[in-house]
Amino acid sequence: MLADKDRIFTNLYGFQDWNLPAAKKRGDWDGTKGLIEKGHDWLVDEMKTSGLRGRGGAGFPTGLKWSFMPKESDGRPSYLVVNADEGEPGTCKDREIMRHDPHKLIEGCLIAGYAMRAVAAYIYIRGEFVHEANVLEAAIQEAYDDGLIGKNACGTGYDFDVYVHRGAGAYICGEETALIESIEGKKGQPRLKPPFPANVGVFGCPTTVNNVESIAVVPTILRRGGGWFAGIGRENNTGTKLFCISGHVERPCTVEEEMGIPLKELIERHCGGVRGGWDNLLAVIPGGSSVPVLPKEICDDVLMDFDSLRNVQSGLGTAAVIVMDKSTDIVKAIARLSAFYKHESCGQCTPCREGTGWMWRVMERLVTGQAELAEIDMLLDVTKQIEGHTICALGDAAAWPIQGLMRHFRPEVERRIKEYKSQAA
Repeated sequence: MLADKDRIFTNLYGFQDWNLPAAKKRGDWDGTKGLIEKGHDWLVDEMKTSGLRGRGGAGFPTGLKWSFMPKESDGRPSYLVVNADEGEPGTCKDREIMRHDPHKLIEGCLIAGYAMRAVAAYIYIRGEFVHEANVLEAAIQEAYDDGLIGKNACGTGYDFDVYVHRGAGAYICGEETALIESIEGKKGQPRLKPPFPANVGVFGCPTTVNNVESIAVVPTILRRGGGWFAGIGRENNTGTKLFCISGHVERPCTVEEEMGIPLKELIERHCGGVRGGWDNLLAVIPGGSSVPVLPKEICDDVLMDFDSLRNVQSGLGTAAVIVMDKSTDIVKAIARLSAFYKHESCGQCTPCREGTGWMWRVMERLVTGQAELAEIDMLLDVTKQIEGHTICALGDAAAWPIQGLMRHFRPEVERRIKEYKSQAA
């Protein structure tokens, strides 16, 4: 269990003010100038030492990502883009940071921006986060007024601006290149890679896109040292992580815990357990709606980190834990996710544009049993034709929930088909 002294987010629930004086009392903006003066390379190396992996879902090493940015400018400015779109169903961690601890994010932008020689940060926030965007803009203004960002930020001689860009609520804009297109005023559609954003990103300039949580933990990691962060959690899955647990638990919550905490312990310690007791558990989606569902027997002892969940054919994703007890219609729940991905597909790639609608229509029939047994394998075949054959990962995200359902709950799907047939007869 994570010790209180190791918590990074000490105002997660908003018991204190979010403003600058309160943030400084919590240790934000403490010695920021000294950190920046240690230099670009020290900052990047320390982040590599920490082992921080991207908290937006993919889990790519943050320090390594930063190191891809050009060391010498070819005349183009560099940018940091912060992904605050948080469109993944079940995920509600970044909004807590922006709502209650915005200065952690702003200070993180400054330090990360300096490490990558960027001139500005664009925080791309989803349109529905009206309150969060207002708080963030007010906090940025406080930082400007106090000389912490802007011209000669923190007295370092480095100029750095932070802008908030409000999106219009499209899930696809959480994909980094679609997000860049959206900032530029275009349709939010993913770009082909290469070129990668570190070479050609926003406005055609070198860009790094990081998640809110990835950037917000940076100042604390650098103050305490990369080795401190690397000492929490498990090897290759280090540090603390915000978990947001929703669904059939006694007390849904967002909580900071160490990586690799057992799923059962996470739910019982922080959420008061599953509604009706652990034995009433049917399944858990461990990382936001795009990762495959896990049945109770795997949930009994699985650890919550990137590698452990990948080993059981799921994923940590955004660590949005969706708990479903035995009252859940699991087939209907996955069909509902299929409807979401059909609605959010940008339509650029044929497998995703056509496949998401096709899968949803089949799933709707499977819910009632009005299908043939042969259609289950046909549906799985189509998920394989979509997965890995699209520009971005939305195709995979649409395919994986269905694959997870069939991997663990196929007998339930078959039972409905047989039952419907016997009633029709």
